[in-house]
Amino acid sequence: MPKRERLDTGVEWVQIETTDEDWAAADPQLLKTMLGQLHLIRAFEEALLELAGEGLVHGPAHSSIGQEGGAVGSIIGLNSKDTVSGSHRGHHQFLAKVIGHVTREGLNLDRLVSDELQSVLQRTFAEILGLAQGFSGGRGGSMHLQWLEAGATGTNAIVGGGAPMAAGSAWAHKHSGTDNVSVNYFGDGSSQIGSVLESMNLAAVWKLPVAFFIENNLYAVSTHANEATADTRFSVRGQGFGIPGWRVDGMDPLAVHLAMKEAKARMRSGEGPAVVEAEVYRFFHQNGPFPGSAFGYRTKEEEATWRERDPLLRVANEMQKLGLIDNKGVESVRAQAQKSMAAIVDELIEQDPENTEKRRIRPELWPNSANVDTGIRSSGKELESLEVLEPHSESKPRRPLKFVDAVAQVMDRRMTMDERIIVMGEDVQHLNGGTNGATKGLLKNHGPERVIGTPISENGFFGLATGLATDGRYRPVVEFMYPDFMWVAADQVFNQAGKVRHMFGNNNSVPLVLRTKVAMGSGYGSQHLMDPAGVFATQTGWRIVAASNAADYVGLMNAALALEDPVLVIEHVDQYSKQDQVPEGDLDYIIPPGSARVVREGKDVTVLTYLTMVEHSAEAIEQTGVDADLIDLRWLDRASIDWDTIGESIKRTNSVLIVEQGSLGPSYGGWLSDEIQRRFFDWLDQPVERVTGGEASPSISKVLERAAIAKTEEVVSGLKRVRKGWGNR
Repeated sequence: MPKRERLDTGVEWVQIETTDEDWAAADPQLLKTMLGQLHLIRAFEEALLELAGEGLVHGPAHSSIGQEGGAVGSIIGLNSKDTVSGSHRGHHQFLAKVIGHVTREGLNLDRLVSDELQSVLQRTFAEILGLAQGFSGGRGGSMHLQWLEAGATGTNAIVGGGAPMAAGSAWAHKHSGTDNVSVNYFGDGSSQIGSVLESMNLAAVWKLPVAFFIENNLYAVSTHANEATADTRFSVRGQGFGIPGWRVDGMDPLAVHLAMKEAKARMRSGEGPAVVEAEVYRFFHQNGPFPGSAFGYRTKEEEATWRERDPLLRVANEMQKLGLIDNKGVESVRAQAQKSMAAIVDELIEQDPENTEKRRIRPELWPNSANVDTGIRSSGKELESLEVLEPHSESKPRRPLKFVDAVAQVMDRRMTMDERIIVMGEDVQHLNGGTNGATKGLLKNHGPERVIGTPISENGFFGLATGLATDGRYRPVVEFMYPDFMWVAADQVFNQAGKVRHMFGNNNSVPLVLRTKVAMGSGYGSQHLMDPAGVFATQTGWRIVAASNAADYVGLMNAALALEDPVLVIEHVDQYSKQDQVPEGDLDYIIPPGSARVVREGKDVTVLTYLTMVEHSAEAIEQTGVDADLIDLRWLDRASIDWDTIGESIKRTNSVLIVEQGSLGPSYGGWLSDEIQRRFFDWLDQPVERVTGGEASPSISKVLERAAIAKTEEVVSGLKRVRKGWGNR
């Protein structure tokens, strides 16, 4: 028989319940503020559901009625610099944070709603209705509520999507020398999501002051928690990462407050993250004004039992026992809250003149539809004071430099000049510069707090970097060892970093650089060899640069690191060992958006390309004798591409060949050819031709890999197809 020993994680996990003594010891002003907040949030949600029942809420109305105790109890002790982020059901969290921000001394139950608070409540209501006066101009709606001034960094419609960014906010708090904390709210469903678990691991490893606050309301839409997981004690999730947990009755706001007080003490003292689970209950269905029993997945008896535990009743009853309020006082608080909401509805809603039995949103309050695409990215004004240099047309002396050394040296220069820049990624701190030498010297020169090796968790650490970027105190540079790994982090890359500025009404800057390399020809196979340009070019908010030489790389990276947008910087393994030339002196110049380079001039065809295919295209032009305009695009995204240079060339040559190395499916040239044919159709004598790799991702066999990608030979064939089309001129 083997010897068996029962093991213990050694990580604290406790349940907290209040006693009469706790209520008696509580600050009366704390209890009054709790009661006032609970009633304001409840009246807010009731007014909102009434409008939802009339069809006046466009999209979902995820009510938090019944769950207010968890949000109020946990947030009431936070300050305005502490940050909170929530889920799609986040009205109560947002309201608790902003009410606390504008009523720092607590609520006066005799005059519950000040003019300032009324304005904030109306802006919140307007945001949920999609109106211009909302915090995000109506773009966020019910699921994306943000007011940065109050420390409400944003609720999130992706289940578990906010956890990595909350960890990023905590990283910023810690490394800025504050004792502020970050709290991320999510439900029982998110407790099984990979991004949440990855964030827990990162927070534990780096001792970040972030609380993972689980509002366990027992249900997804209609699926009970015990159908989704074998262990419904969600506060146990932190045990595997060494994070202590608190379990508490979320219908008891004081119990939540006491648990959170202990968790905050841990976080503020530098000990690291906490997990708090509050068992709550949503009185209504997932969305809308009907109870869950109306849809058959809950019983009326179950709902009635939970309604008896209503946090509003609990706080009022305990306060009455202590002589802090009477029935008349409680009724006054509710009446004031309802009056406040009625006034808000009157400001936003009117009778429909075409149907007097119905109401409508006041037409003048809608956003201007002409602004639908404003605020997707920055204006680029942040580049105006920087030195612009075209390195290939300057007579400046040059010095030899390998491409990979240019990558490391320009980053070293920028980190020296801007202490906000940090570098993170897998193995970037080891191997004398990571797996390719691109971060060589950075650890020695800038230390481990700015050159950070990460666990293998792209979704987690990229999302953390997004939280850092939106915080505003840091400029993260993230390395994905291979671009295919973007699919692992797709939610954070595209749903979060790419959309956050526009989604929240242009409230956020997102100064974030993502470096990665195209590795075609290296034999790493189908899951490591893609070119990401085509995928990123179709996604909202991203800028893209791709340099064909070291001098361009310096200028493009400097611009990327100055922009207030997420920028994808694409490199190629074939470039790293290439001996190149860069201008002498400090590597401080930029190549701004809209700066394509005409490598050679010609009259027969416009060849558009980037990265190593610039060199392959030049070779093919030489071999075929075609007199081509060869344009190195350099900036690839829709907003940054140099349409002027492209247009001038097309009007001269009347033919286009787009050249790229990678697979046909995620091809960059697909969207570019469409755009060219719509912009310049009248000057084209033949359809746009394209050179790409094959349909399949490159595989490991050396022969099959070469067959799957484009090089000089494929460009030669493309030029011949264009030349054949000249017969139609």
